[in-house]
Amino acid sequence: MSKSTPPTPTRRLYTPRTKRGISLRLDPETVGQSTEAIARFFGTGRYLLIQTIIVIIWILVNLLAVSARWDPYPFILLNLAFSTQAAYAAPLILLAQNRQENRDRVSLGDDRRRAAQTKADTEFLARELAALRLAVGEVVTREYLRDELDELRTLLTDLQPEALDRSPGQAGDGWERTAEKSR
Repeated sequence: MSKSTPPTPTRRLYTPRTKRGISLRLDPETVGQSTEAIARFFGTGRYLLIQTIIVIIWILVNLLAVSARWDPYPFILLNLAFSTQAAYAAPLILLAQNRQENRDRVSLGDDRRRAAQTKADTEFLARELAALRLAVGEVVTREYLRDELDELRTLLTDLQPEALDRSPGQAGDGWERTAEKSR
């Protein structure tokens, strides 16, 4: 058998290929946060005020300053600037809306999970409360015990005068006889 040469790194199929050259790696979360911040700024009154002031200055300079006219009357450059701004603003706003929709979806899932857990907890507590009510129904209450003791007290007070009327030998009704036999 002849000796075989070990495979070169380019021949190994289990080794991933590495990218060569410069690659631009952007963190999707950072890009999303910055686009949301830009989209949020586009929706403010401050942005509208700044844009209005810039447009007014642009038009005034191009109408009144004859020597500084870089964009004559149809204001083609201004229209181009607005078109470029709209071309970038629309995708940024859509991206921000998609991110918000994803957050809302996750939040809705969490809300549903919490609602299901709360419902299960409530049903469990309702069952426990029903079991406690059944158990409490079988427990002697203070009022019931008081009524029973009052009945016993009245029975004892009714029996006491009869016991005093009997003679000492009759009071036991045979209890003394059994006590003497056991001795």
